[in-house]
Amino acid sequence: MTQTQKIRIVKDIFSSITDKYDFLNRFLSLRQDIAWRDKTVKEMRFFKSYKLLDMATGTGDLAIDAVKMYPNIEATGLDFVHEMVSYGNKKIIKQNLEDRVKLKWGDALDIYYEDNTFDVAAIAFGIRNIPDKVKALNELKRVVLVKGQILILELTTPDPGFFRNIYSFYLNGLLPKISRLFTTNPAAYEYLADSIMNFPTRSEFISLLSSIGFKNIKAIPLSLGICTLYIAYKWVLKNCLSEYLLECCGSKNRIKE
Repeated sequence: MTQTQKIRIVKDIFSSITDKYDFLNRFLSLRQDIAWRDKTVKEMRFFKSYKLLDMATGTGDLAIDAVKMYPNIEATGLDFVHEMVSYGNKKIIKQNLEDRVKLKWGDALDIYYEDNTFDVAAIAFGIRNIPDKVKALNELKRVVLVKGQILILELTTPDPGFFRNIYSFYLNGLLPKISRLFTTNPAAYEYLADSIMNFPTRSEFISLLSSIGFKNIKAIPLSLGICTLYIAYKWVLKNCLSEYLLECCGSKNRIKE
């Protein structure tokens, strides 16, 4: 199967579940997706442009959460599924956020923004669906400023052990059956299970990020490892002083935890 064919399949899957996408995310994750996004947003560091790129934005949840937490930033969300963008824009209008959040069609492999535009670029539950991950990650790196931050939130498999066996049973056995109750396209959640099981391990993905040139990479397992937040930077924070200065800049846009 070619990359073009894979992309077409992914697009068809997500366009078919758009109207139930938010509900199923909450239901099938037992609302853990809310906590995962909250953790991601709290880790964001804004320091110059005060602009966020939310790639593979879906219906815009991460971008919406970010502008609510940081009152002086603007967020741009891009997604290649037109139905998702349209649905997300309705949510934004309903919440009176259209002046601060812009959702548009966009391709992760060819982001139409100039180099060094955003303080932060994030992708939540999206990198798994992109066949050419290296090209997509290089595009995120290109559009963030020097000292800019990249956050990747992705569903992953727990470390080998008892819990991993339970999770695998849920993912491959129960989840597709449950999804049939709510969607006419249960193949979407069969694909979900397969894509999670075949996603690189944490160490493999960290190695991939490092090979692309990202620095100060860390992986934060969430909910016993069924989700992982990867954080990386476009440059090396060479010493404690530079990290402190970046933290101070970012703190202007952070709520107190």
